[in-house]
Amino acid sequence: MYRIVLFTAALLFSTHLAAQLEEAAVADVLDRYHQAAASADWDTYFDLLSEDAVFLGTDVSERWPKAVFREYAGGRSSGWTYTPRERHINLTPDGNSAWFDEVLDSQNYGTSRGTGVLIKTGSGWQISQYHLTFPIPNALSDKFTNEIKAWEAGQ
Repeated sequence: MYRIVLFTAALLFSTHLAAQLEEAAVADVLDRYHQAAASADWDTYFDLLSEDAVFLGTDVSERWPKAVFREYAGGRSSGWTYTPRERHINLTPDGNSAWFDEVLDSQNYGTSRGTGVLIKTGSGWQISQYHLTFPIPNALSDKFTNEIKAWEAGQ
């Protein structure tokens, strides 16, 4: 009985440790993604995306498949800087997918939020979807949503 308890405890510990290592690997990909964007290192930036990746920008029209986003960003000589302030990472039970949400700071935009999905590939973790948003405080939501509705009506 004692051996079963020890074996079970060791198994739980190793499973927990493996999950922590995977979460750290996902965090590293996200950190390198932000660093590459800030330095306009487009090769690294797009290598961190899966081939079928999609970037969802802050404007409702911004749904950028990887190839289209590469064409847009690759022509830019400067990047964009978002610094993670807080991040949460979750893994699927099989350990092959992860999802995250992070609060970001930007000199240009203030607080923003990134959410997305990563997949584990033969070459490591890659971002499959990244979604950048500007969180609106609840106290301001009526004002902004009314402005958006008025703007859309004028289109």
